Amino acid sequence: MNRFLVVFDVDSTLIQDEVIELLAEQAGKRAEVAAITEAAMRGELDFAESLKARVDTLSGLPESVIRATFERIRLTPGVVALIDHIHAVGGLVGAVSGGFSQILEPLAERLGLDFHLANQLGVLDGRLTGQVDGPIIDKAAKAAALVRWAAVSGIAPSNTIAVGDGANDLQMMSTAALGVAFNAKPIVRDQAKLVVELADLSELIPLFR
Repeated sequence: MNRFLVVFDVDSTLIQDEVIELLAEQAGKRAEVAAITEAAMRGELDFAESLKARVDTLSGLPESVIRATFERIRLTPGVVALIDHIHAVGGLVGAVSGGFSQILEPLAERLGLDFHLANQLGVLDGRLTGQVDGPIIDKAAKAAALVRWAAVSGIAPSNTIAVGDGANDLQMMSTAALGVAFNAKPIVRDQAKLVVELADLSELIPLFR
């Protein structure tokens, strides 16, 4: 196989959790935030506005909740085997998230990712500000990251794959040569070129021989 790039969503794709919900639990707001997340992933709410509303619930929490949350996240079954296989056959792996870089950076190191991009949680004087610092990583930013990473790696667009589960992943999935719906919402399954129903990423290994 020619050199190729696989870009994954993170929450409910590379990991089993929605990080914003784990953080919101620390503020006693998990149910409220989970409802907003679900509506956004179904495509019923604008992602940027929904993210701002969810992050606002975290205002005042100590910065230490970020590390505590990272320690709680659960890898999706098969993720290590899949990434190891992609690297073994000459592929590169990226992850782009509507979640947070403070979680994705250590996760990327743990998994050996080649590229990663996420939002930056605002922190001031050791506490979360309830805001996102810098541009929001929305559906357009996810698609742009895939294009950029392929370009800097000298990988043709025809050798790109995107894997996601929510409406925020659709533009990235349609930009890639192959869009894979993994354990996905109905709107994503309906538009994806390939649908994987089992919540085990090793199911994707046969794609990369």
